[in-house]
Order: sequence, then structure tokens, then C-alpha cells
Amino acid sequence: MTTGLHWIDGVILFVYACGMIGVGWWYARRQMSTDEYFVGNRSMNPTLIGVSMYATLFSTISYLSMPGEVLNHGPVMPLSGFLAIPIYYCIVAYVIVPVYMKHRAISAYTLLETQLGLHARITGATLFILMRLMWMSVLIYLSSKALLVMLGMGQPWLPMVAFVTGSIAICYASMGGLRAVVITDLVQFLVLFCGALLVIAMVTWEASGLSWLPTQWNSAWDMQPLFDSDPTVRVTVFGSILNMVLWWVCTAGGDQTAIQRFMSTKDAAAARRSFLISSLAGAAVAVVLVLVGFALLAFYQADVLRLPVGRTIEDSADELFPYFVSHHLPIGLSGLVLCGLFAAAMSSVDSGINSITAVVMTDFVDRFRETPLSERARVRSARWLAFTIGLIIVSISSFFMDHVPGNYLEQAQRTFNPLAAPIFMLFLFALFIPFATQGGAIFAAVTGFIAAFIVAYWNRLTGLPMISFQWIFPVSLATGIVSGCALSLLSYKKCGKESDT
Repeated sequence: MTTGLHWIDGVILFVYACGMIGVGWWYARRQMSTDEYFVGNRSMNPTLIGVSMYATLFSTISYLSMPGEVLNHGPVMPLSGFLAIPIYYCIVAYVIVPVYMKHRAISAYTLLETQLGLHARITGATLFILMRLMWMSVLIYLSSKALLVMLGMGQPWLPMVAFVTGSIAICYASMGGLRAVVITDLVQFLVLFCGALLVIAMVTWEASGLSWLPTQWNSAWDMQPLFDSDPTVRVTVFGSILNMVLWWVCTAGGDQTAIQRFMSTKDAAAARRSFLISSLAGAAVAVVLVLVGFALLAFYQADVLRLPVGRTIEDSADELFPYFVSHHLPIGLSGLVLCGLFAAAMSSVDSGINSITAVVMTDFVDRFRETPLSERARVRSARWLAFTIGLIIVSISSFFMDHVPGNYLEQAQRTFNPLAAPIFMLFLFALFIPFATQGGAIFAAVTGFIAAFIVAYWNRLTGLPMISFQWIFPVSLATGIVSGCALSLLSYKKCGKESDT
């Protein structure tokens, strides 16, 4: 057992960070157009794109929150997600991807103007920017809190740690564009995967075998039923499956970060392969991180003196993974797993910065600028814009996230989900509902967001018991689709009558 990180661990992290910045510098020399900067000339390898998609959308939340979820509440939610994979894969790969790949655009939100009108495009682009700013702020916040635990530092140091954590991703993402982001995402996926395996190996060595694998329901876990109509029940099997399906459908169908990766492949078949790779990568990491949760639970239950002073498993479940890395791994190995923690944050931040920059440049700068910029000027502007966006994200992460209730997993769900469903509804109305109107689509997005926000922060708004985060997507989608269809039908019938007259 060690008392914290050693200087050797710091050197390993420094070398890793320099390597990521070096990748950004290498690709920056080859950026001659915004098509190359944002979508890699639409010819990128589907395997790389698939791994990057998973690393972007899921890695930080998985890496930092899933072991804590298993420690404190049980494995129902992460393991139930496996049952959702065939469902959401079929919907995304064979319904969403073919429609989107017919429209080859840097920004997905140009489709909204084509199908509905300019106001729908601006609404979608604005909601996406807000969503990704919040999402990346969560990632940096969680990573910084984990690093505070590893360094033994107090909460006042959070802004400084968040700045350092975010600056690395800001540098290489703003310099190298999507190619740099995808390559570094692959490296970071391998690092975070190996880091989790090291923790499992260490606990197995300590226990002289696999005795840490549970053979029955642990007394520390919640009772998580198959289904329960009580909205305050935190997790159910059905809710976990439904939540995962809706999350992926809404993300793949409305999030520029995912759609941009589809657009960077050559055709619909390649985009499908990339999404399959992403789904398989997510399944593999989920298995490993559930095992990390099992291992850590057995490790600390075997000897409570190993816990941080004055803490219990219940009140520090989210912090035990980084605490184990800094206090129970040998010198050097701690540095490698620390790189994994950083990788989990950077792989999402870099892609988010690139995607927000693509949307701002395409949907606002290029759309409303009277005199088009030259390609060289556009690339230069995109880099400076990406750098500025990164600084905004770091600032939000330091001062906002302490007000979001729940553990790491719930904090992520309550900041991201209220905006994910409304954005998807704009595309749903634009591409799949024949009688949709621009007013109906925007009304669906607005009412869906209001409903999601009320569910997400029900206890803060009313003082009543908290509603499960698994209800955010179903309530938001149901409210938005019903209200948007009703308004669209009224407008559609009114236009029909006026046409007859």
C-alpha cells in the first residue's frame, strides 16, 4: 500500500499528455480544408470511427461511474444494458443511418433547414451546443474530482485541476481536427481498458484467486426489480433496457458528435460497421468495469481499514476506484491507470470540442456571413474557436456541477438527457413524420425539454422524493411527440382548408 501518487506516476502522465499533444501537432500540419478538419475527407476507417464514437459518447461516464454504481447499488443497470444492444443497433443501423447518409453535410442541422426551415436549424444547433457544453463540463468535473481523491487535495483545488485536465484535450483537438481526435481516442480507449484490467489483476493477486467474484446478491446493494410503476424506484431492469435504447437512438439520431462520425465514413455500409464496432467496444468495457466494481467491493469489504479515513463504501463508492489506484497499486502502475482516467475525460472532451466547432462554423458563421471565408481562413478560425470553446467548458465544470443531485452516473444523466431527446425530436419530425411542420417540431422540442427538466430536478423543484433518472427519456419523448404532432396536425389541416378555399 502506498500513501498516494509517486513522482514517477506524474512523469508517466506527463509523457502521455505530451504524446497526445504531439498527435495534434502532427495532424495540424496536414489540415488544408474544413472538410479535412471536421470529417477527415469522408474516408476514415470504420473501425477507428467506431472506437472513437464509443470513446466519445460513453467512456468517461463508464470509467468513473460504473464501478461506483456496482459498488453502491448493484450490477443491474450496466448488465441490463447488454439486452439493449440488439434493439438499438437494429434501429440505428437500419433505420437512422441510411436516411442520414443520403445527406452528406458537415453539420447535421443543415438537414433541419432543408426539411423544416431555418428556425428549426438554429433551434437544433443551439440545443446541441448547450447540451455538449454541459456534457463535457460533467466529464471534466468528474475526472477532476477523481484526481483530487488520488492527489489527496481538497475541493478548493477543483478549478485548477479542471483547467489542467481540460487544457490537454483543448490543445490537440483544436490543432489536429477530427483525425487527431480519432487517433487519440483509439489510444485512450486502449489505455483506459488496460487500466481497468490492471485493477482486476491486482485484486486477484491480493485475494490469491477469483474469490472476489460474487455468488449471491450482496447485502450492500439495492433491490432492483424487473419492473416497478413507482417513479421513485431508482433502477429497474426494464427501465435500464429502455433507457439505454432511447439514449442511443436519440444520440445517434440527433447528436452532431455521432452523426459527424457517420458522415466521415464513405457510405452507409461503412457507417453501420462503425456503429457495430462502437456497440461491441461498449459491451467489452462494460464487462470489465462491472468486474472492477465486484473486485473493489470484495477488496474493501474484506478489510474496512483500507477505506479512506472516516468513510464508508456507501458514502464514497464513486471515489473508491481512484482511491484504490493511488493508494493500493504499485508505483508506476498507478501512473498507467491515472492515464486511463485522463483518457476517459479527454476522449469525450476532444470530440465535443470538434463537433461544437463544426456546428458553430457551419450553422452560424458560414450560414449568416455575407462574404465567404477562404479555406485557409476557415481552418484558422475553426482552431481558435475550438480553443475558446474549450476554455468555456473548463469554466462551467468548476462552478456548476456541485448543484446537480445524485452520484456520478445520475449527474451525467440529469445534465445530458433533458436536451438529448428534444434535439432528436427535431430530426424525428423533419425526416420521419410526413405531416410535420416547423412550428410543431420546435414546440415538441420545447415541451419535451420542459418535461425532462421537471423529471430530472423534481426534488429540487418540489421538495418531494426524487424521480428516477430512467424516466427522463420516456416522459420527454412522449410529451414532445404528442404535443408536436397535435400542433402539426392543426397546422396541416388549416393549410389544407386554406388551399381548398
